[in-house]
Amino acid sequence: MPPQLLARVAVTPAAAAIIHTLQAQYGPLMFHQSGGCCDGSSPMCYASGEFIIGATDVLLGQVEGCDFWMAEDQFDYWKHTHLTVDVTPGRGASFSLEIPLGIRFLIRSRLFTDTEYAQLAPVQVGA
Repeated sequence: MPPQLLARVAVTPAAAAIIHTLQAQYGPLMFHQSGGCCDGSSPMCYASGEFIIGATDVLLGQVEGCDFWMAEDQFDYWKHTHLTVDVTPGRGASFSLEIPLGIRFLIRSRLFTDTEYAQLAPVQVGA
């Protein structure tokens, strides 16, 4: 049996609960994280298809059934990092779907160990 591949992105129980609430309201969702000036490097949540994935965006995996994409230049900086989607009170300055709830998604991160890095699931580039 082949070794189990490690996920690059995970979600906290609190964030999972918000994702489920948003899925009930909007249907299938997706996340995108850029390094842009307007949204900083916050994970942005959209209804699937409401954000156009670029040819160089990187699919890191899924959280709660939602594709999690990242801009390629951002991935170059974070490729050695495990990301965990979490939520915090406060209103972010973005178009992300959770903002009207008075919360915002954020990323908690840690570096992969060398052993973990060798066991990572591959990423997909482009839509």
